Amino acid sequence: MWRNIVSNFLTLLIVILIGLGGLVAWAKRQYVDPGPLAEAMCLRVAPGASIQAVSKDLASRGAVSNAYIFRTGAQYEEKAGKLKFGSYLIEPKTSMQQIVDQITSGGPSTCGTELVFRVGVNGNDVLLRELDPTTGDYQKVAEYNPETEKPPEGFEEKADRADVRTRVTIVDGVTSWQIVEGLKEASFLSGKIDGVPAEGSLAPDSYEVKRGADRQALVDLMKNRQSSILAAAWDGRAEGLPYDSPEQALIMASIVEKETGVPSERAQVASVFINRLEKGMKLQTDPTVIYGVTDGKGVLGRGLRQSELRKATPYNTYVIDGLPPTPIANPGKAAIEAALHPDSTDYLFFVADGSGGHAFASTIEEHNRNVAKWRELEKQRQDGSSAN
Repeated sequence: MWRNIVSNFLTLLIVILIGLGGLVAWAKRQYVDPGPLAEAMCLRVAPGASIQAVSKDLASRGAVSNAYIFRTGAQYEEKAGKLKFGSYLIEPKTSMQQIVDQITSGGPSTCGTELVFRVGVNGNDVLLRELDPTTGDYQKVAEYNPETEKPPEGFEEKADRADVRTRVTIVDGVTSWQIVEGLKEASFLSGKIDGVPAEGSLAPDSYEVKRGADRQALVDLMKNRQSSILAAAWDGRAEGLPYDSPEQALIMASIVEKETGVPSERAQVASVFINRLEKGMKLQTDPTVIYGVTDGKGVLGRGLRQSELRKATPYNTYVIDGLPPTPIANPGKAAIEAALHPDSTDYLFFVADGSGGHAFASTIEEHNRNVAKWRELEKQRQDGSSAN
């Protein structure tokens, strides 16, 4: 009898052990296999959060199939106590193990809220935006102009959270003076800037920075990036261009940048000015004259006067031959590429066409017809405004 009891007990024990082994194998598969998440989500790990709280949040949102397995796996890998606060983008089908790795490895937040200080041609603004994890697009939460407005209610509370990323965005075509003055207003930066850098030497781009980042270090980064962009574009430039140096190409790029905001037109605009240079014609472009009037310190805010168009200055391309002595703004990469890879055209003129773009012409007769069309459009708009 005892022999039967022992035998039955051993059989039961083996069955239990096999069952436990199967359960452990199943749990391991649950931990390492792709997870159940159908759409990307943002996971915020708050400062001091526990693995239990995080596991419950993930389970309630359908990111993990079992909170207990998630916690047990993290504990087994000795990562349960190594949570790093922040906001994390969890992609669809991410495994429990991958999520644990994400939230314990640290590094910058990849999701959630972003504070953007944007330096623009016509002024600066501060933007708070949230990443929509399902589309990968940012949605504006709030915005204000730091020069003329106070932050909206609740803005600073949201912006001051430790896991909010900070970014400085420099718009194509701003001047070096505008960048320096703008960075002074970015309250999440620190330190002073050693004067205004050479015009055109800073790369317009979007720069992610840490809170307290040094302003001069950021300016140096912009310089290095612009230098690299220009060097690469110069090395791959088209043949036969009328530039003696990369600096002359940068001057042309800045003019192209200021003459059109339509990306598809940049190479055409560049071709007009290059054709004029090759024919010995004056460039006759208003943005250079405006730069000579403002010295790059803000926008003119009015039309050019006839006296300004006639006055001989180094930047008045209605008077001087060839290029002005320096760039008139900081051109973006696309404008630099256009200056060094212009379209092949015989265009010598262009004028606004009423749609935001320009009408191009090869002869003065064709150009005059385009100008007449533009003036008629302007007259119709003014008449319409008066009627309203």
